[in-house]
Amino acid sequence: MQATAVADLVCDCRNLHGEGVLWSAEHGLLMWVDIHGKALWTLEPVSGAAASHALPERLCCFAPRRGEPWHRILAAFASGFALFDVLTGDRQEIAAFEADKPTTRLNDGRTDPAGRFIAGGMDEGDPMRPISSVVMVDRDLSVTPLFDGVACANSTCFSPDGRQMYFADSPTGNIEVFDYDATAGAVSNRRMLAQTKGVPDGSCVDAEGYVWNAVWEGYRVERYAPDGRLDRIVDVPVAKPTCCDFGGPDLQTLYITTSRLGSEEAFLAREPLSGGLFAYRADVRGVPGRPFG
Repeated sequence: MQATAVADLVCDCRNLHGEGVLWSAEHGLLMWVDIHGKALWTLEPVSGAAASHALPERLCCFAPRRGEPWHRILAAFASGFALFDVLTGDRQEIAAFEADKPTTRLNDGRTDPAGRFIAGGMDEGDPMRPISSVVMVDRDLSVTPLFDGVACANSTCFSPDGRQMYFADSPTGNIEVFDYDATAGAVSNRRMLAQTKGVPDGSCVDAEGYVWNAVWEGYRVERYAPDGRLDRIVDVPVAKPTCCDFGGPDLQTLYITTSRLGSEEAFLAREPLSGGLFAYRADVRGVPGRPFG
């Protein structure tokens, strides 16, 4: 395993619960959500200009839409999916998420190689209870269940060739891998990639096919080889990393969102940068993000 590296603060945004970070090459923007702060954030890496945009409800994950301005997104709100304009508030409902389960909400998602959006939920009533699911929003806006029995969906991302989908049900501590049929949007052959020593949160994949995972309450991001071997650790100077993605014009900066959720004032006095956006300059490139559609 390589020596441990360290991530640096790039935006002192102090999100209540930063999540869902992604790089939109089409717009030259890094984008992420503050779920419980009800905001979508953007960062222009060259200028360093950051902006926060208020939202009507919690946005849990999202995707830019192919050929559209950055502010017109596929939104996975806590309550369900919609086409949403961040600047105008225009909203076209697609489908509610688990309307028969009042304690669940959407949590984590990514776009697949064909431009579909894969997202899963969690049970806010009992985060250990596996009553939620993972679904697919197709390009025609139809919604299809993929699998259920999920307590807290995280880590959704795809191998560079699109033939594997990675996933974690966070309370299990396991990062799993499925065979993925990008033509049909179907998963099969679910199996273990790695059993972590923490709580796996959001993930991304680099161009070498390695998985980078943010470890909740673990002060770190871990890089796993395709065979499950722990390859590298990136220290983050706050307790609650939540998600990561490669961005910037050369796709060599790993951006990491963090959280202040559930932290007491005394703890935040010791770690005032909690909720900030951090970055690590890597020696590998990321995989270009895919818009929805």
